[in-house]
Amino acid sequence: MKILTVEQIRQADAFTITNEPIPSIQLMERAANELFKWIKKHYLVSQPIYLFAGNGNNGGDALALARLLYMGGFTSIQVFVLTISEKLTADCETNLHSVHELGEIPVNYLNESDEFPFIPEDAVIIDGIFGSGLSRSVTGYWAQLIDWINRNATEIVAIDIPSGLSSDAPFCLGGAVVEADFTLTFQVPKLAFMFAENYQYVGEWILLDIGLHPDYMNSVETNYELFGLGEAKKLLKPRQKFSHKGIYGHGLLIAGSYQKTGAAILSARACLSSGIGLLTVHVPQSSYQILQTAVPEAMLHIDDTELEYCSAASLKPYGTIGIGPGIGTKPAIQNAFRNLMENHKKPMVIDADAINILAENPNWLDRVPLNSILTPHPGEFDRLTHAHDSGYSRMQTQLEFSKKHQVIIVLKGANTSITDPEGKIYFNSTGNPGMATGGSGDVLTGIILSLLAQKYQPLDAALLGVYLHGLAGDIASQKVGEDSLIASDIIKCLGKAFLTLKE
Repeated sequence: MKILTVEQIRQADAFTITNEPIPSIQLMERAANELFKWIKKHYLVSQPIYLFAGNGNNGGDALALARLLYMGGFTSIQVFVLTISEKLTADCETNLHSVHELGEIPVNYLNESDEFPFIPEDAVIIDGIFGSGLSRSVTGYWAQLIDWINRNATEIVAIDIPSGLSSDAPFCLGGAVVEADFTLTFQVPKLAFMFAENYQYVGEWILLDIGLHPDYMNSVETNYELFGLGEAKKLLKPRQKFSHKGIYGHGLLIAGSYQKTGAAILSARACLSSGIGLLTVHVPQSSYQILQTAVPEAMLHIDDTELEYCSAASLKPYGTIGIGPGIGTKPAIQNAFRNLMENHKKPMVIDADAINILAENPNWLDRVPLNSILTPHPGEFDRLTHAHDSGYSRMQTQLEFSKKHQVIIVLKGANTSITDPEGKIYFNSTGNPGMATGGSGDVLTGIILSLLAQKYQPLDAALLGVYLHGLAGDIASQKVGEDSLIASDIIKCLGKAFLTLKE
């Protein structure tokens, strides 16, 4: 699903108005109808609804919604029109007139310096103050009003985007921002929704389809996408009847060390559960018996040392290599990793300690094979690059890093972002907070290694691997709950995740 800029959304509205064709006021009515259906489904008609409307089209949406709520049987509605400027947009003014014509909905006008309204404890606040086109910080009286709403409202529903939050430059603009519990956004998600620092404002966001013209939506180009079920289904390759294990690749997983054998076990199990034909795990001598017992389906290559990875196996049998989970960062390990990169020129999966080694040796980045997949969490990525003060600035660095070094970066998080060397970024749509647990990243490494071994293109392996990882986590959370979820639960649910895509 595409993520569009404010200007592109304006163009989509204009294209729809011209080519459907439909009057702009009717397009606003369509949006208000979708808002009404969601609110009617989630709240009692007796619940007080307080709507705050600005002077623009976001305010017009709120005013149209107020009329529909009244006509739909809601019995306690209050409208507050904010006189932010002297002139209303045409469609906002039309909807304000329609509310007045009903004569049944109290309409209150708020001017600068007016006393703030009383908000009942059980009232639902509808935020229609500022829309997605806001380009300046909210200060002064209107900022104080937003702070008043945040302090006194039990539940807030924002229309399209929380007032005060920028969509295209997705960070707080320096002034007040509505702290919504739910954001009902139109047609496509906003880039601002993808970053952790904005969660306190956005809350749970819900996508409402208002029927913007498909010709525009299909043709518009963007570097930002939300990767979802439809996209994942298209990537998954069906298995052929007359196939054998040799068709599905032979991968080498370099993982584990003394006291960190568990990382190797989790990654290996995930790799095998994701369809790889053959897997060899390179482990130190101390891990031999543990791995042989815990993962009997995997073959082993035993290091010359007892405790850690210091010498590579012959690389000839392996089409794909994954390295990093639990290997440590001692000098001998670093030398072994450097030698590996010098002798293996195909894309590999690089995770955890292997990323930390690159961070300690930035001059080695030119040795990383082109189109390799690096899977850092934010802390590892910051060590690899530099410290960041926001998810948005980290995303900018991520894009630059992928282009400069011609690699794929999988930056793990609530909306794991995947960047490619062409300058595109994909945000993943699956996953839940229960996956914030030790070993979850090791599982992801195994999944991506498996897909890469099965000859998925590197970007496709990263996208599909991240999606399946999150989907398996979502299935697991339904079984055991987010609080009790562990990495092994994700592996156990991979089969169901694959079946979900095939269904």
